Amino acid sequence: MLKATFRSFLAHKGRLLLSALAVILSVAFVAGSLIFSDTVSRTFDRLFASTAADVTVTPKQNLDEAIPSGITPTLPAGLAERVAAVDGVADARADVDVEGITVADADNESVGPTTGAPTLGIDWNPTDRSPVELTSGRAPRGDGEVLLDSETADRRDVAIGDPLTVIAQPGSFRVEVVGIVTFTTTNPGAALVFFDPPAARARLLGDPDAATSISVDAAEGVSDPQLKERVAAALGTADYELRTADEQAESDAEQLGGFLDVIKYVMLGFAGIAVLVGVFLIVNTFSMLIAQRTRELGLLRALGADRRQVRRSVLTEALLLGLFGSTLGLLTGIGLAAGLMELMGLLGMNIDATEMVIGWGTPVAAYAVGVGVTFVAAYLPARRAAGVSPMAALADAEIAGVGRPLRVRALVGAVIGVAGGAALVGCVLSSDTGSAASLLGLGVVLTLIATVVAGPLLVRPVIRVLGGAFPALFGSVGRMSQRNALRNPRRTGATAAALMVGLSLVGGMSVASASMTKSFDQQIDRTLGADFVVQNANFVPFPAEVTDAVRATEGVGLVVRAQFTPVGVRLPDGDRVETTAAAYDPRLDEVANVPYAEGDTAAALADGRMAMDRDFARDHGVRVGTALPVEFQGGRTAELTVGALTDQETADGFGTQGGMYFGLATLERYAPGGQEAAVYVNAADGTSDDDLRAALERTLDPYPQVQVRDLADYKQLVRDQIAVLLYLVYALLGLAIVIAVLGVVNTLALSVVERTREIGLLRAIGLGRRQLRRMIRLESVVIAVFGGVLGLALGLVWGVCIQQVLALEGMTALAIPWGTIVAVVIGSAVVGIVAALLPALRASRMNVLAAIAHE
Repeated sequence: MLKATFRSFLAHKGRLLLSALAVILSVAFVAGSLIFSDTVSRTFDRLFASTAADVTVTPKQNLDEAIPSGITPTLPAGLAERVAAVDGVADARADVDVEGITVADADNESVGPTTGAPTLGIDWNPTDRSPVELTSGRAPRGDGEVLLDSETADRRDVAIGDPLTVIAQPGSFRVEVVGIVTFTTTNPGAALVFFDPPAARARLLGDPDAATSISVDAAEGVSDPQLKERVAAALGTADYELRTADEQAESDAEQLGGFLDVIKYVMLGFAGIAVLVGVFLIVNTFSMLIAQRTRELGLLRALGADRRQVRRSVLTEALLLGLFGSTLGLLTGIGLAAGLMELMGLLGMNIDATEMVIGWGTPVAAYAVGVGVTFVAAYLPARRAAGVSPMAALADAEIAGVGRPLRVRALVGAVIGVAGGAALVGCVLSSDTGSAASLLGLGVVLTLIATVVAGPLLVRPVIRVLGGAFPALFGSVGRMSQRNALRNPRRTGATAAALMVGLSLVGGMSVASASMTKSFDQQIDRTLGADFVVQNANFVPFPAEVTDAVRATEGVGLVVRAQFTPVGVRLPDGDRVETTAAAYDPRLDEVANVPYAEGDTAAALADGRMAMDRDFARDHGVRVGTALPVEFQGGRTAELTVGALTDQETADGFGTQGGMYFGLATLERYAPGGQEAAVYVNAADGTSDDDLRAALERTLDPYPQVQVRDLADYKQLVRDQIAVLLYLVYALLGLAIVIAVLGVVNTLALSVVERTREIGLLRAIGLGRRQLRRMIRLESVVIAVFGGVLGLALGLVWGVCIQQVLALEGMTALAIPWGTIVAVVIGSAVVGIVAALLPALRASRMNVLAAIAHE
């Protein structure tokens, strides 16, 4: 039996190769994501460990900033002298490291990264732990000289002697590049600008006596934990946070971890899609191979092989396929990881591919996925093979399972479908976002399973409709193609299921994204009343100098500032919520249309007052007049009274939990030094919008980090952010389609082999080569469109349910992207045509007499 199994595997290796491709793709994404994340983690662990001081002292942060406020926490630079006097300290340095500055060249173009990485302003205080070294020019002297990292200089064509403009929180100033530094370690992708230390404190922090941290080196024989203890005893821990080199490296790695997790989860999402679609492909392939080998298996049974031996034989073939696919997938994953590292290099993050990390867990996961998926997918066909009767050896090869009733499938599919439908109905009726989301997830999984299980039951009624025009359009060729698709509902259903999975995903997410876009458009139309908004990308704040320039622009009538700040709020029900609150100038009503359930803007922005969303307030027992303890960044606390409750359609108000906001005067009292996140501008009387826009763009030309946006621009900004998610879904769809095409090709290729004698007879009685190719193409098209229709129908149901969940968060508009749906149906037909090219060509080239004589 073992010898027969190996011979059978090698005899069908060409047919199994397409199935192996699904395994290869899924394993490649799993292995590639693990190798890439392990390599990047190891690389940056070494970077952080090699550059961190023995002990680092930083200002204590009591609140996390989800949205930047523009405040740079500082401590006294003179603290370094106190630390240097501590027993066991070899050296202590006051450091300046400011994130979020903007550096522009002579053409007012930003020289910073375009990938989202920051531009850092750092004081030039080189040590043996510095990540860079001066390779050309000289060190900066005074407040008009800087060093620039070589990669930024090369990318932006900046040379020694070139002028730059630095835009920092205290204001903008001109500098000259006097030297170039080169990374001696991994470049994390940021742009680095180094200043003379006194200039860094005065120009970047606005305080010659301030610093952002103190770096402490231990004397010989003093461990990092001992040094941390001694420095903590001297300084206290109420205002400062102390970390050893290991703790600092771990903290930096945690910040990097979020970025790595995004890449890892995206790639694992691709792997999941590949696995899911690959299961259908493998099940279909093994089912068809077993159907074609009915006589062979019957002969083995007649020669004495029992059911267990036949089942083991098929599962051994699956195991061999899994091992083969997993090995190639692992090798492909290594190449994929190397490609990702090259891509990161193009984005400015240089990772040495020669230091690639392949931990023991990577091959274990690769083979577990590849072998496991193949083994599980082949189990049902293996059981079916074990049921072949010895008498089958005496009969003509029949297509196994064609005539078997689908009652069991109908029952199982109906039960699972009813359960999934009930979950989706519960999702729609639920008033709690968490419960609705849970029911949505359950409903999606169950309805997907139900559709896959019951898919063969839908083949005959749906394909009769989809292919109903074929006889009229293509005559007998069209009729035969439709009947071929109807011949084996199980096979047609399994082939279409691979395409259905991807298209249901894109259908659901397209409805969700279209609904989100429409909801945000309506919200912006209702609430934004300003002529223009001056804003950076992603709410990154900008200095007051920009606001002053806007105010001084000819034609500007009204300017309303907006800032964000982290707060911690103690609520009457005992909850403590850490969120981001907004702060506005008093004339907010003139640039925004804020609907209030109670109170008004004057009450919300009055001194010592605040506003919040009505639903959030109701959930936590808050009403107008409730006094709430509020903690600000830096540790200051205040008791603010709720002066107004808003009636926003979005539960998060201005994009923050609870929709909390107050007056800028209140913020400046308790957390001064913040920067504007946006400036709302109205034109003066007699100034047209076009004239004002042109004037604002001229004014803001020296500030490349900010843009002028009107209502349409603001909507486009939101659409672009939503589109990022949609592009990911389309990428997943693309992968699913690739594997689905493989599935259709595989099914048709095996079907052609299965119908060799039939095709020979058709050719003998006059069917031309072109007609034969058309018949197979039409069969492929109707199967692909069947999968597309099922997937879109399921996706539309999911999309409507997703929109109902979003409606609980205020996004109440429902939009169906009919253009996308029509395009997907047409694309399904194109997929069918493409998938049929090779099988149709092979069929048309068959020798007629050899085909008729085929057993």
